[in-house]
Order: sequence, then C-alpha cells, then structure tokens
Amino acid sequence: VVVTGDWNTAHKPIDLANPKANENYSGFLPVERAQLDEYVEHGYVDSFRLFHDEPNRYSWWTYRHGARERNIGWRIDYFFTNQEFANQITNADIHENVMGSDHCPVSLELSNNF
Repeated sequence: VVVTGDWNTAHKPIDLANPKANENYSGFLPVERAQLDEYVEHGYVDSFRLFHDEPNRYSWWTYRHGARERNIGWRIDYFFTNQEFANQITNADIHENVMGSDHCPVSLELSNNF
C-alpha cells in the first residue's frame, strides 16, 4: 500500500524550519501530528525518512517574505507505505530545485521485484 499526497501537516519538528514558532498553527498542531503518529503506529512508514535524516529538507514554502529563497519551509508532502512494502522502496527524495508552485515534487522509487 502506498498513500501519498499533500497532507498539510509537518509530522516532526525536523519537518519544518520553525517548529517552536508554529506549535499553535494549523499544519503543526498536536492533534494533526497525532494523526500522522497513528498511521506510523499502525505500521506505515515515512518513506523519505528511510533515506534522509538530515534537517532543512522541505516540500512547501509560503510565497511571502522570500521563504523559498531562505529555505524557511515545511515538509508536508509524503509517501507512506505499509511496513511490508517498505523493503521495495529503493529511494525517496524531495526535489526542492524544481520550481513551479509553492510546492516542489517529491518522489518514490520502487524495486521491480514485487
């Protein structure tokens, strides 16, 4: 199972530039993050974090205040897979240099051995 999309929620503090400043704003509210925790508790895997544990990797930036240029963003676009399928993932990434909107593309690469 692969579940993907713009979740409009940054899951962990590493997933946005200013977590403390955004704790009381939609997109980083405890109730929203708890919903993503529930997916993980039920065996779903954040595919990007299988390959990347570094900070400052975001998939969305506001159009205001030059946020993208300063990399003040949020990672709110995800590919979650069920645990059993995670071994078929060969890579997951964010393509922050691809312009086009306030989001950038995210990708998931799968093995052809399933």
